[in-house]
Amino acid sequence: MSEDSLRLTVRRMTWEAEGVLSVELTHPDGKPLPAWTPGAHLDVHAGGQVRQYSLCGDPDTPDVYRIGVLNEPASRGGSRYVHTQLRPGQQITVSGPRNHFALEDADAYVFVAGGIGITPLLAMAREAARSGVPWRLVHGGRSRASMAFTTELQALGGDVTFVPQDERGHIDLDSVLAELPAGTLVYCCGPEPLLAAVEQRCPEEQLRLERFAAPTVERTADDEAFEVECRTSGVTLTVGAGTSVLEAAESAGLTVDSSCRDGICGSCETRVLEGTPDHRDFLLSEAERATCATMMICVSRCASGRLVLDL
Repeated sequence: MSEDSLRLTVRRMTWEAEGVLSVELTHPDGKPLPAWTPGAHLDVHAGGQVRQYSLCGDPDTPDVYRIGVLNEPASRGGSRYVHTQLRPGQQITVSGPRNHFALEDADAYVFVAGGIGITPLLAMAREAARSGVPWRLVHGGRSRASMAFTTELQALGGDVTFVPQDERGHIDLDSVLAELPAGTLVYCCGPEPLLAAVEQRCPEEQLRLERFAAPTVERTADDEAFEVECRTSGVTLTVGAGTSVLEAAESAGLTVDSSCRDGICGSCETRVLEGTPDHRDFLLSEAERATCATMMICVSRCASGRLVLDL
């Protein structure tokens, strides 16, 4: 468990839509919680799993965290635990908050949400409304009943459009993303088909994404083994072609924070002290990758034969 872990109390659970519960968490002693900014998530330890849930409350309410959790019966257990076992008054362990999807300064914003992907964008829209920056939000879902936080979004006073698929089909992305003015940033969160469609239509420099799952990437060459010096622990690892740095570290007895193991959550982000990573995550920007300052050791490998990590 990480150094930033907290044991928090469930204050309230509220149905926000069909299959979507919001969960409010507070410190058992009423203390203020660590500050966060729109786009941040918590690592929630639930049902023997660690899962990431975006904070969708108000950063200006320092004593409450709120997350939105979709009941996914086919999931690995985190959402089922929240929906079937977690109840107000119980305690749960969280880590964070962490933010790999931060709201950057812009002249205007376009927010595109698919399903439960509305959770980080709700906090962003609230911040944009508060700061007076022009913004537009388009939220698609299976049906109106399945779309969470609609009343809160409408109360923000911005240009908000709801697109229930059973009534209107898919979001008209060609219209939403046409002729974006310079200085506009597009934030999108939702299922992979939506993200891929937005990527096809939006200039890379204007687009910010958060994924639920890692997309499939075709590799044209086989991986090779490499060496990793874990300077903090004094251990040197050989990472085989079919093994990740994370797996090799765990096999050597090292304790490393991790969750998704797909390069999308950021839990295993590790400082690079020497060497050049072969970045394979879906979080770091090209500018961040170029610095070689950190890497996601669950998926990224080595491009220089040897790495020295802060492990």
